[in-house]
Amino acid sequence: MPDVRLASTQGRWVLLTTVLGSSMALLDSTVVNVALPHIGRDLGTGLAALQWTVNAYMVTLAGLILLGGALGDRFGRRRIFVLGVVWFAAASLLCGLAPTAEVLIAARALQGAGGALLTPGSLALIQATFHPDDRGRAVGLWSGFGGVGAAVGPFLGGFLVDGPGWRWVFLLNVPLALLCAPIALRHVPESSDERAHARFDVLGAVLGAVALALITFALIEARSASWAVGIAAVAGVAAAVAFVMVERRRPDPMVPPDVFASRQFTAVNVVTLCVYAAFGGFFFLTALQLQVVVGWSALAAGTALLPTTVLMLLLSARSGELGERIGPRLQLTVGPLLCALGMLLMLRVGPGASYPADVLPALVVMGMGMVTLVAPLTATVLASVDTARAGLASGVNNATARAAGLVAVAALPLLTGMGQDAYRTPHLFDAAFGSAMPICAGVLVVGSLIAFTTVRRPAPGCRRPECRTHGSVAVPPLEGERGRPASEPGPAGG
Repeated sequence: MPDVRLASTQGRWVLLTTVLGSSMALLDSTVVNVALPHIGRDLGTGLAALQWTVNAYMVTLAGLILLGGALGDRFGRRRIFVLGVVWFAAASLLCGLAPTAEVLIAARALQGAGGALLTPGSLALIQATFHPDDRGRAVGLWSGFGGVGAAVGPFLGGFLVDGPGWRWVFLLNVPLALLCAPIALRHVPESSDERAHARFDVLGAVLGAVALALITFALIEARSASWAVGIAAVAGVAAAVAFVMVERRRPDPMVPPDVFASRQFTAVNVVTLCVYAAFGGFFFLTALQLQVVVGWSALAAGTALLPTTVLMLLLSARSGELGERIGPRLQLTVGPLLCALGMLLMLRVGPGASYPADVLPALVVMGMGMVTLVAPLTATVLASVDTARAGLASGVNNATARAAGLVAVAALPLLTGMGQDAYRTPHLFDAAFGSAMPICAGVLVVGSLIAFTTVRRPAPGCRRPECRTHGSVAVPPLEGERGRPASEPGPAGG
């Protein structure tokens, strides 16, 4: 039985460790988009390399995150958490020192693998360490601090890019790791799951990551219409089919197919695909639009995006409470529509755009849409499966959101005819952005229709989320199992 009390010195050290660890991954997910124009100019590369700078990280993180949680259960949550922190920092150092775009992309893939070890550990350590009477408050403090970190991220990223340079967006992780790892080793007790004796589904994890990588490559490089693109597309689909077959036949699969026997769980994951594909494309392109077309600095662009995160941080808990009273269907229908309206309002953002008149209204509407849908989305995922599989269901949903975002980043430039040099030519990028926003809005409308026709009110007494405050705009929060040490990945911050 975990027995560390939150008010104790050790309890405060444990909370600090988990906040520092989750902050590394959160900062990376919120600041890199702001740095993209500077990375492209400094390394003399085209748009495809900027897409890979985002997606190389997401491919390995999405493909390996469930495996990372299982490794922590078997070999010790603190051990794998510290390994993830060190790995993430080493890859971040390589990113910061990268002399070419190719080295940066490879380092980003390594960084994602480190994130897959680091990300599941934060909440798992809290659940495995704190006394049950203090666990809820500890989770609340952790998610609140994580939300603050998410809010600070774009501002800090812009400050670093305009000041010492884009490389410090990555190098910042090194001092955080030098602080986090020793504290974890000294003050966080080790824990593991004595029941975790099944074989690891390494083949499933590799096939999932390979499928994502090949499909992403085919979408990003499709403009060349080469044989390599066709081969990658066919191989990516084949890898995806192989992944499904392996998961169906393995005795201990990473993603048990029977979890999709729940019609509600399947439907909510389809809604997640739609919603987070639109979000991924939006935040990737908007950070570029504000700098390339509007002409703002990285600091101004990063700060401009704060309203969505701040609204999430302030109102997500209340949205979750509303969903418990009225059921998730209305919120999962209205939320995507509000986000779609916000994206259409972004069509007013062009050369000479005014922040209070053009940018802020769109981001406030979109932020309110995100507030409306994210908490009920997580609650519905947890409520649609048995309580014992809540961690698995949350992990699958989180990985689904990451995969949707990386596919959107790969596909939107292709769908809008965005060339390799578009981010250097304001009028070309503005035209492509004007085509992308209606596409993203349309995907959100599809998600809203699916939610309206398929989502039903959960049964009374079903599992509710522990993380009530959510500040990340990139992915839905992860949840572990309540009442015992988490055996599935925990949240990536709030």
